[in-house]
Amino acid sequence: MSMRMAAALAAMIAAGISMSSGAQAQPELVGINGEYEPGTIVVKTHERRLYLILDSGRAMRYPVGVGKAGKQWEGTTKIDGKYLRPAWSPPSEVRRDKPGMPDVIPGGSPRNPMGVAAMTLAGGDYAIHGTNVPGSVGGFVSYGCIRMLNDDITDLYQRVSVGTTVTVTR
Repeated sequence: MSMRMAAALAAMIAAGISMSSGAQAQPELVGINGEYEPGTIVVKTHERRLYLILDSGRAMRYPVGVGKAGKQWEGTTKIDGKYLRPAWSPPSEVRRDKPGMPDVIPGGSPRNPMGVAAMTLAGGDYAIHGTNVPGSVGGFVSYGCIRMLNDDITDLYQRVSVGTTVTVTR
């Protein structure tokens, strides 16, 4: 086999692997049981899924990355801010674990963990945000934030507003 053919074959295999790993963008319309009001966001940590309740019995479902062991939380809060291409300042816990991090990573930087959009949650250092590491979606990966594929956070961002209720369950 020639070097050119071997390189082409290796590139095709790598592309296939990268396309098949991690969650795939595309919210799904699903049935859901529960007592949630339409417009509520429900994150089921154990499923690593986020649901936007549409009406009684129907929701849009998205894959998400959630808090790693010891970093998970549960409760109800509200979206208190919406930002496109946000800059990011590491919270004190992240800065303690990774002291070499810069004070601020500008929006749009490939090193910025917020991806294309973020919706901050009231009462803490958490957000629902995109990611520049799509393979992390679907895992227990964050310090408590809810991590979405960039296409999915873009979709959700357009569907909800500041003040939307967010309930996180384990």
